[in-house]
Amino acid sequence: MQNFRNYYEILGVSREATAPEIKHAYRRLARQYHPDLNPGDRAAEEQFKLVGEAYEVLSDGERRSQYEQFSQYWKQKGFQDTPFTVTTPTPETKTGTRISLEDFGFGEFPDFNKFIDQLLNRKPTARRQGESNVSTYSQTTTTPSTAPGYRASPTSSRRDAEADLTIPLEKAFTGGRERIRLEDGRSLEVNMPAGMVTGQRIRLRGQGIGGGNLYLRIEVDPHPFFSLRGNDVYCQLPITPSEAALGSTIEIPTLDGLVRTPLPQGAQTGQVIQLAGRGYPIGQDRRGDQIVELEVVVPTMISDREKALYEELRQMERFTPRANLLDDR
Repeated sequence: MQNFRNYYEILGVSREATAPEIKHAYRRLARQYHPDLNPGDRAAEEQFKLVGEAYEVLSDGERRSQYEQFSQYWKQKGFQDTPFTVTTPTPETKTGTRISLEDFGFGEFPDFNKFIDQLLNRKPTARRQGESNVSTYSQTTTTPSTAPGYRASPTSSRRDAEADLTIPLEKAFTGGRERIRLEDGRSLEVNMPAGMVTGQRIRLRGQGIGGGNLYLRIEVDPHPFFSLRGNDVYCQLPITPSEAALGSTIEIPTLDGLVRTPLPQGAQTGQVIQLAGRGYPIGQDRRGDQIVELEVVVPTMISDREKALYEELRQMERFTPRANLLDDR
């Protein structure tokens, strides 16, 4: 099978990995390869896309199951040329019953990409200009009896069209002008609304087939740092031990840009900072909040000078976090 990609290897997890383990691996790699942190690095950009695709499949139980079933057969000889058959014993005869691979729903795919396109509900590509993997295009017939306001003869060829437009979270948040290129070669400039969410449909009147409508089905890409929960934006913010112990003024990334905010002295992992009104739009005039969960991160590599200072601190510190662990025994 051409183009096969081992999503478990891409994320660096085992086939028995749990959903939290898969999510943790994705977030770590997405940060590592994010284009904003690797400007101009095409290899990092491609790896970022692969990591996102792997997470999109493995984070969904049904898609993961189909992917694992498919993976059992893709190396079989003759898979690409003729339907592959397998033999399974029956209780009655203890002999084999031949089952076409088509019974599993996999025999129709000439290569792995076609399988993934169907698994992720992607169809032949309609691309946003300047992007490499953003949307799909399909056609649906509109008849005079089902199209609201449609007045045409029964022989009219007017049809509606649909395109799956995948956009980054930042673009979904801000909206604005967006140029897309459809499968038929047309290029359209669209004024996208702010606050778009996955599953939203946007109608472009008269841009379908023969004067029908074009419907854009929006899908918002998973973001390596932000996640949406309703109208609130969640993120996990790493801080240093010194920032946690002493308090500080830190910069927190938001969808609007960096926001400076005080970090209280003695901050702990799991502690939450709530940035009011920095979340996702609610109608035209309101927004949700941004919920920031703190994570105290200890450095793995330190200089000799830092090591000496940590050692000096250890000799003089009076804080003993394990002192009361056995008090209730």
